Amino acid sequence: MTTTQTSITSVILVGVGGQGILLGSEILARAAMAAGHEVKTNEVHGMAQRGGSVVAQVRFGREVFSPLVPEGTACAMAAFEIIEALRYAHYLAPGAFAAVAQHRIIPVTVSSGQASYPLDAEARLAQAVPNHTLIDAAGMAQQLGNIRTANVIVLGALSAALDLPMTAWRSAIDAAVKPAYRTINHAAFDAGRDAAHVVR
Repeated sequence: MTTTQTSITSVILVGVGGQGILLGSEILARAAMAAGHEVKTNEVHGMAQRGGSVVAQVRFGREVFSPLVPEGTACAMAAFEIIEALRYAHYLAPGAFAAVAQHRIIPVTVSSGQASYPLDAEARLAQAVPNHTLIDAAGMAQQLGNIRTANVIVLGALSAALDLPMTAWRSAIDAAVKPAYRTINHAAFDAGRDAAHVVR
């Protein structure tokens, strides 16, 4: 997805509480600012402490008046849980890209027997968002030695669809994470970016 100086790029990051979505949105916002864009962000914490849905919206461009992403306009999505990708797919514009973690988190409504987790989630995702990459973010993070880097792996995959320079991403990671964790987060970002397959 290309970004011109006169357009606004809208991105959403979705998942459940505790997955590091807000850190991901902070890194994205910092990267866009480092690239010279005006940035507006918005986060909705739906029962975040109880594993509820969390969505972060990031918009950047030469001039941005609102942080809210209108439905059907986002050019990209980072989804940290596959059902959350389906829940918010209506925010994406036609042809938009989604980087989606394969990880599945069973909500309380399912574990309590009030609902069932769809067995065909991947098929539904393929229909709703044809241009997507499924990432084994949890497995890749374990290989790196820190499961908490799964969010940055998904962010790295998302970055492949955005016209922001790598220098901006590097500086954003350095600014958002503690010095002791910068090296592993850079490695996680690179792993996710390498795993992405974006149809332009």
